[in-house]
Amino acid sequence: MEKDLSNYRKSYDKGELLLEEVPENPLELFQKWFHEVDLHFAEDETNAMTVSTLGLDGFPKNRVVLLKRYTYEGFIFYTNYESEKGKAIAANPNVCLSFFWHGAERQIIIKGRAEKIAENMSDGYFESRPVGSQLGALVSNQSEVIPNRAYLETKLSELEKEYEAKPILRPKYWGGYIVKPVEIEFWQGRPNRLHDRIRYQLQEDYSWLINRLSS
Repeated sequence: MEKDLSNYRKSYDKGELLLEEVPENPLELFQKWFHEVDLHFAEDETNAMTVSTLGLDGFPKNRVVLLKRYTYEGFIFYTNYESEKGKAIAANPNVCLSFFWHGAERQIIIKGRAEKIAENMSDGYFESRPVGSQLGALVSNQSEVIPNRAYLETKLSELEKEYEAKPILRPKYWGGYIVKPVEIEFWQGRPNRLHDRIRYQLQEDYSWLINRLSS
């Protein structure tokens, strides 16, 4: 099987990113971009991000998860701590997050260190989830081999009956991570592949070193 993609072309011309106009703190620029994409490009799932980890087998692995909160401290998402990504993070907490918003022709790449958030925060978010999502966390031994889809559906049906009249508590193996950034790069597509790239790097005094990168 072979397909030549060399003629695929797209011109990027929806914006610019100038070094003299960016804020000192990258989280402020992230918030601005996130709001703009959320407001003007509804076709993008704004909080969908790629999480990259270094697996126990030595290979990097990417997967898309949903960002659930961001603060000046970092970026929070939730998952099964015993999943493949959870085990990878336990062994090596250095991860990479990336957002690509094709409608706005923007990309953000974040290097950071992941750590578990406080249990009460995970409890609070779990309680806010729909019942189906709560049960889904109980059903799935994420990343484990299963015989077929019917195995999951049968297990879900059993749990629906079991928890019909009682609250669903967060399992201890499920919860949130916060990724605390050490480097954030903002990419704005520009014509002729002369893209704007601004990189923030965290310094020892917690200030940010800001540089423009070649496209």
